[in-house]
Amino acid sequence: MASEMTPAGWGDPARRTGLPPHATAWLRREIGTTAPSLPVDISLAPGRLSVADRKALAAVVGGEHVREDSPSRVAHAAGRSYLDLLALRSGAVAAPDAVVVPGSADEVRDVLRVCTERAIAVVPFGGGTSVVGGVAPLRGGLETVVSLDLQRLDRLLSVDEEALTATFEPGVRGPAAESLLNAHGLTLGHFPQSYEYASLGGYAATRSSGQASTGYGRFDELVVAMVVQTPAGELHLGRGAASAAGPDLRALLLGSEGAFGVITELTLRVRRQAESGHYEAFFFRTWEGGLAALRELEQGRIAPDVARLSDLDETRVQLALSGASRVQRAFLRGRRASCMAILGWDGAAAARRKAAVAVVRRHGGFSVGTSAGEKWKAGRYDGPYLRDDLLDAGVLVETLETSARWSSLAATHAAVREALLAALPGAVVMCHVSHLYPHGASLYFTVLGKQADEPVAQWQRAKQAAGDAIVANGATITHHHAVGTDHRPWLTEEIGPLGVDLLRAVKSVLDPAGILNPGKLIP
Repeated sequence: MASEMTPAGWGDPARRTGLPPHATAWLRREIGTTAPSLPVDISLAPGRLSVADRKALAAVVGGEHVREDSPSRVAHAAGRSYLDLLALRSGAVAAPDAVVVPGSADEVRDVLRVCTERAIAVVPFGGGTSVVGGVAPLRGGLETVVSLDLQRLDRLLSVDEEALTATFEPGVRGPAAESLLNAHGLTLGHFPQSYEYASLGGYAATRSSGQASTGYGRFDELVVAMVVQTPAGELHLGRGAASAAGPDLRALLLGSEGAFGVITELTLRVRRQAESGHYEAFFFRTWEGGLAALRELEQGRIAPDVARLSDLDETRVQLALSGASRVQRAFLRGRRASCMAILGWDGAAAARRKAAVAVVRRHGGFSVGTSAGEKWKAGRYDGPYLRDDLLDAGVLVETLETSARWSSLAATHAAVREALLAALPGAVVMCHVSHLYPHGASLYFTVLGKQADEPVAQWQRAKQAAGDAIVANGATITHHHAVGTDHRPWLTEEIGPLGVDLLRAVKSVLDPAGILNPGKLIP
């Protein structure tokens, strides 16, 4: 099991290496720097859980699993967005009144019953990696709020090697799930950047995508069946191999972000574990050439498992921060290379690679070998640690993502980039394409800028501008980060007023008292 995240940063502090001198010098030249944004000690007001509330919850989960100490409450006070980290670093956090840690589906059910009876808001908590306000302990007009931490529901319940499915409890984290499956020669193949800390229940509740989802599929495509505890009762969803028995209620609960119920069991599609893999870096002469190559690969059904294309600015920054030598940069300039791509194949890659490389070459791409590809694979979970180092240097660093159809992908990329640059003069806006589909792909933006005196308002203006540009171009307000609180302002535009009414109707049936994750998802 992975260790807990630090209160004001990501993961294991020992993994942080700090910014190398060449990166610090580049930041100073490119965007300037401000005073460091360093963590402070957090002092919490006493929790509001009454003696009677505590007694009722302890009767369900045991006294030791109702935690009111400050470290537990702080650890469940926020996710890991830029604004979350600013709040944690400043000490200006609103923590839950207590953390409740059930040990079974029955205990989850009974916690929801107690909280409904006693008007206590409940925020389901998996790995705490949300970057859209998904685990913020909002009260929704109620006096008391608890964080419902599912970490004790961490078992692999069964494996069906004939059907290639595995049934898990929701608190299993990414590395533990892979380890348990690898013992059977199997893999889930789901590797988001949050992999080391995110949980399977969190993947389902947010409709997560992984870095290899082009090959393995999004997480919602992997869910065969699920059990969900709601204040109105228990739901068992998913039977047989496929069903035409009305609308798919699994799809209604997948992505519901704990606002409709708490997932307590997941049956997932798994695959045979690949014996080897091949990750390779390519360069394209133009962004448009790279997009055309990825589209042809996906529509021709020969896309690799990992397909990631960086635009000009992301490529430039990657080379600068990685310390690429002058000789390497000169070589790439000589080849008129501007955009780097990482293509990765799991398992026997030779035949699949040959077909893909032919497409890449037709669109002006060329290989620079496996060293850069393998380096990316080895460090693909390190990004959040680099973000902490950038925050220490007083740098605004945040991400946002969307998806669009191939016909509007380039225009959406340009519009969001222009909106961010207008809102953040002097910033560096980077983007990469990943998560390919026959009809389109995702766009993942990273922003680096000089932190203003009022950094929260600074980013909120930029996020508003970017969200408006996304909606104006017909793209989705989120591809895999979910809605949470951050994307609620645009959800009505995406699903329409009737769609919002439908979500509210479902909420009223499953959670009539409104205790579950108030203030999230539903406009």
